Amino acid sequence: MRLATIATETGLRLHVKGSTGYVDAAQALGKEPFSSLHWVLEQGESALAELRTLQEREGVEVALADLGPAVPSPPRILCLGVNYSEHALEGGRGVPTWPESFVRGTGSVTGPYHDLIKPALSDRFDYEGELGVVIGRGGRYIRVRDAFDAIAGFVVLNDASAREWQRAGTQWTAGKNFEGSMPIGPELVTPDSVDVSAALLTTKLNGETMQSASTAQMIVGVPSAIEFFSSFTCLRPGDVIATGTPGGVGFARTPPVWLKADDVVEISIEGVGTIRNKVVDEPDGPRDWRWRPDPGGASRRL
Repeated sequence: MRLATIATETGLRLHVKGSTGYVDAAQALGKEPFSSLHWVLEQGESALAELRTLQEREGVEVALADLGPAVPSPPRILCLGVNYSEHALEGGRGVPTWPESFVRGTGSVTGPYHDLIKPALSDRFDYEGELGVVIGRGGRYIRVRDAFDAIAGFVVLNDASAREWQRAGTQWTAGKNFEGSMPIGPELVTPDSVDVSAALLTTKLNGETMQSASTAQMIVGVPSAIEFFSSFTCLRPGDVIATGTPGGVGFARTPPVWLKADDVVEISIEGVGTIRNKVVDEPDGPRDWRWRPDPGGASRRL
């Protein structure tokens, strides 16, 4: 089953991919709570079972621009860094023996075909194609063998990063949380409809392939990622786990490749879908701002 959040005259509403297009779940079922993905995930299997009955219905075609984030305002975005060996090595690091983790806020989320906003305070904006895991039932202390029972579905995402902000300090939070810097979509694909154990992930920049890898190359696979994060926090419906990016990112190239206005980033994962975003400059962003890291990654003195 494929679920999409679509902008309508009454706001973002949950839709099911039907036989000929998208079906408004709440209208089709006559139950308004079904307009919210978060409500559905909180209800669990009973609500998902009702949505499955809509897969064979005729739906309507929708403009790509109307697709909102597949998971609007996720409660948390829990992220793995350097989770592919090639990416670790290209960044001058050894292969990690412990998961590198950080958190994104919901303000960084944007739609799968919306503009990707290049921060005014960054000249080293980089792409990172990734598989996203959306939590359904969730829970605490979830073992690997039970991990897939906690999953609602999968999405494609771009963990776009302001590299000089990421490297200015010892933590990555600032470089990973600029507004509108993480497209998520195009749909939430449920586990019964896709196998992500060895799916091809590709990132293209202006039509040129920059990243190409199998999700089987992850250091910490999806089940282990769920076990790791549930070790220290209770995973909740709607949480998103970003599983890390493979090699080929812009900062590791010679010369480096930084995103600029009018670039188009296209990220695809086999069986999950494709997101495509045009890079635009942040409007009205200040240039003479005190907090602006030095290009080499060193922060300004306080």
